[in-house]
Amino acid sequence: MRRGELYRVRRPPEDTKPARAFVVVSRQSLIDSTHSTVVCAPVFTHWHGLPTQVPIGADEGLKHESAIQCDGLASLEKSRLSDYVGELGPEKLRALDEALVVALALPGTKRSRR
Repeated sequence: MRRGELYRVRRPPEDTKPARAFVVVSRQSLIDSTHSTVVCAPVFTHWHGLPTQVPIGADEGLKHESAIQCDGLASLEKSRLSDYVGELGPEKLRALDEALVVALALPGTKRSRR
C-alpha cells in the first residue's frame, strides 16, 4: 500500500453507498508501520470546483470523472483497503497536497514528504 493509491471500500462507515473509492493520504511511514489504520479521502462523482477537491478519472483507474474530497477525511482500517483501483500520478499527488493544505488550514509552506 502506498500514499496516493485508490481503493474501493465496501460499506464505508457513515456512507449510504454500498461501496466508495478512497485515496490513501497518510504519510508513507505510517502506512508502512504496524498501525492498523490510515487516513483516506473519499472520492465522489460530483465536483464543485472547490480548492479542497482534486478531479480524477480514467487515468487513475476510475470508470467516471470524479473528485477527491479532502474535506471528508476518514481513518480506515488497512484491512478494508483490499480492492485496488489505481493510483495518482505525480501531478495529481501535488494537487492532493495542495488540497490538503487548504482543507486543514495549514500554512502553505513547502514541506518534505516523510
